[in-house]
Amino acid sequence: MPPQQQSAGPTDGQLSVIDRLSSLPFPEEKGRAGSDGQWGGPGFHLAVLRESRDFWEDRSTEIVEAAEEELEADLAALAVVLTKRWGAPETVDLWPYLGFDDPGPHVATREPLSFLCNVAGSMRMWRLPNSERWFGLAIGQADPEWQFQLLAAVGETSSLTR
Repeated sequence: MPPQQQSAGPTDGQLSVIDRLSSLPFPEEKGRAGSDGQWGGPGFHLAVLRESRDFWEDRSTEIVEAAEEELEADLAALAVVLTKRWGAPETVDLWPYLGFDDPGPHVATREPLSFLCNVAGSMRMWRLPNSERWFGLAIGQADPEWQFQLLAAVGETSSLTR
């Protein structure tokens, strides 16, 4: 079994990304900002704060669970810091943003929720003080063979309306 990567908790780098995304103007067009695992568009920013190894070679339960638990520990540590800054987070169920439960005409889910609801089941979300923005943390995985990702998201408060 390969050695496990130790959870470092919130790093200065992760907190720096969070601080920057929380106040950075939203881009006018959707796109990536270099090769740093960050992208955005009108009304949103997304960033990968940390990712596990992928599971192409080994999808054994203990390997997958250990990887997910490490990212969950990082998310929990970041949540402690962010709760001290912004108050208690809300847990947002992302399933409804997929639109499967809506019998009426489908209204497109806005980013970053459109991305998040396809890779994660829920997120911890803080409403940013003196702002029309929210900040969220989620652990996502796009496919069982792919890595888990600790994701940071910033969106306009209006994007939470379904």
